[in-house]
Amino acid sequence: MQCVFLTFSQSSFNGLTSGLNDLTRLSDAKTRSISPENFTGEKGKGGMATIEEGIAGWKAKELGQGWKVNPYIFVQPDSTYVIADIKGPGAIQHIWMTPAGSWRHSIIRIYYDGEKTPSVEVPVGDFFAAAYEYKQISSLPVCVNPGSAFNCYWIMPFRKSCKITMTNLDRERMRLFYQIDYTLTEIADDAAYFHAQFRRTNPVPYKEVYTIVDGIKGKGHYVGTYMAWQSNNNGWWGEGEIKFYMDGDSKFPTICGTGTEDYFCGSYGFVSDTEEGRRYIDYTTPYAGFHVIYPDDNVIKKSQTRFGMYRWHITDPIRFEKDLKVTIQALGWRSGSRYMPLQDDIASVAFWYQREPHNTFPKLPSANELEIR
Repeated sequence: MQCVFLTFSQSSFNGLTSGLNDLTRLSDAKTRSISPENFTGEKGKGGMATIEEGIAGWKAKELGQGWKVNPYIFVQPDSTYVIADIKGPGAIQHIWMTPAGSWRHSIIRIYYDGEKTPSVEVPVGDFFAAAYEYKQISSLPVCVNPGSAFNCYWIMPFRKSCKITMTNLDRERMRLFYQIDYTLTEIADDAAYFHAQFRRTNPVPYKEVYTIVDGIKGKGHYVGTYMAWQSNNNGWWGEGEIKFYMDGDSKFPTICGTGTEDYFCGSYGFVSDTEEGRRYIDYTTPYAGFHVIYPDDNVIKKSQTRFGMYRWHITDPIRFEKDLKVTIQALGWRSGSRYMPLQDDIASVAFWYQREPHNTFPKLPSANELEIR
């Protein structure tokens, strides 16, 4: 079969569905789910918290055990909570959560097969393509629904174990509702591991390019980019090109885009005529999307305007054999129709699959360096 997010052998169907056609095929895979009502995902162990044990037990004291007794957790300041610890083989198929508090200061990490360093390490808002504030997103691997419902459908296979943690870097405790849906099943030999890495440069140094990801070593394919971009100048900010350096590329890349809005499947500055005049136009599609957060009065091309953009390479993964580096230029215009390198505040998440082991990620920025102001 051909999986939407991950390629499996034709003969290795194991319950990891990729579309409506696969739903007709039976398998021996076991469905499990972890939430605060069943921390381990064990069969027949959901909703067992007693009134005395449950975090919301007092609300159900007239109803008793089995009602909504333990639907969320608290993650205390400067602490880490293990929200899933699964023994495999298997695969994460869906993650839902609605985190309270600072999304940029809540860090989700995912570790496979007992590894010491995470394969996913991203602030939770950025991981779900919503760094700044709630905006509806309706894409295939990520959906953000009212009022702050984060959903991820990236398939995350593992062979021995999968551990997911949430770290709260904020000064206030975090309340977290969550559910992690997974399957226990055999994993094909050619199945790669899901990775996601966050970076931020604030501001981008003059005449330097922004690096989305670097240091990827091994065989795999790149499947997506999310960017949270604050323009620090008046005028158009997205003239820069994205570049993919793969398998030994040095001075020049194999893949070179033609403009920032072009890469995110837009055109001509994401702008169209409306009854109120020229405006940025939000869009959300299965594979690409864009949204704007104005600093004031919906005036376009003003300094401090913020943009969220995603591009999922689901039908067009960027395959690499040995290594991969991805950069993008922060580029606008100066007088005389000349390009102007910009010094914007840019953050990003790179998403890819690869064989393990992976290179250790750069150190995550500190809480102060992560903060959005």
